[in-house]
Amino acid sequence: MQYWAGTAAISQPSPPSVVTLGNFDGVHRGHRAVLKLVDDTAKQHDLQSVAVTFDPHPRLVHLPEEPLVPIVSLPQKIRLLESCNVDATLVIHYTLDFATQTAEDFVDNILVDALNAQIVVVGTDTRFGAGNTGDINTLRKLGKVHNFDVVQVDDVGETERWSSTWVRDTLEAGKVAQASRILGRYHTVEGEIVHGHARGRELGFPTANFASDSQGMIPADGVYAGWFTDQHGNQLPAAISVGSNPTFNDVVRTVEAHIFDRPDGETLEDFNLYGQHCAVEFVARIRGMKAFTGIDDLVEQMDNDVRQAGDILSGKAPEIDAPQPRS
Repeated sequence: MQYWAGTAAISQPSPPSVVTLGNFDGVHRGHRAVLKLVDDTAKQHDLQSVAVTFDPHPRLVHLPEEPLVPIVSLPQKIRLLESCNVDATLVIHYTLDFATQTAEDFVDNILVDALNAQIVVVGTDTRFGAGNTGDINTLRKLGKVHNFDVVQVDDVGETERWSSTWVRDTLEAGKVAQASRILGRYHTVEGEIVHGHARGRELGFPTANFASDSQGMIPADGVYAGWFTDQHGNQLPAAISVGSNPTFNDVVRTVEAHIFDRPDGETLEDFNLYGQHCAVEFVARIRGMKAFTGIDDLVEQMDNDVRQAGDILSGKAPEIDAPQPRS
């Protein structure tokens, strides 16, 4: 897949294209339905398939006082888009200045001049241009002027429309199994493994600690069953702790993975994980975070957590439940 950081990176003239646009935060099942249609349409008409997205998320630019944590980082998003078989991804640096251009200018500058769009595939809620004044009807009108067709993809979902907002809400509530159903895959956090306080090792539960700048939205505090993958692609079962370790009065949220089924009894030191770029996939939540009055109670609970995680990951307990509508 080609990656273009801005329209200046596109070689001109651009091959005729099938184009879709959106934030694609999380690249969930609704996004994938649109991207599959883009791929299928491009192959049918022998055209290039292109996804246009924005960085940072427009809401962070327009409403900086209202925090929004992206579900995935930009590098994660690009890899996910590539997995959807698009030929190229154009990332537009989103600024207040960029947001002032009219819907007509956006179509002229991006879709027509930069990408030579022949077909534009969008969802029903697509908005673009200053004040979000452009919609699918605007695209159809401008398509007649610039000779491109517009294909509408209706909302996709089971109990309700798949959406990034729904994914974000489920992760904030710790409902990672439900988030997986909406995403079509396990939610992932990735980053460098760093040294922690070594308390887990002292208690018999050594952990791989992720750096504070790790990529991917961190779900609610709690203990989860999941899969740990090192930089060599080795995937191992893990009990994942998210939170600030209230038993020890810590204040910084951390993500720690205890790998409980290591090959041939190897230790974390044998893996030499420190400094590696690793990932954890969240399969199911075991419990919320809580403080313990004594070390013995904590160790007993950790034993139970590992046993439950093993049951979930081995298929002895449910992994992913069907998503329920939000009330």
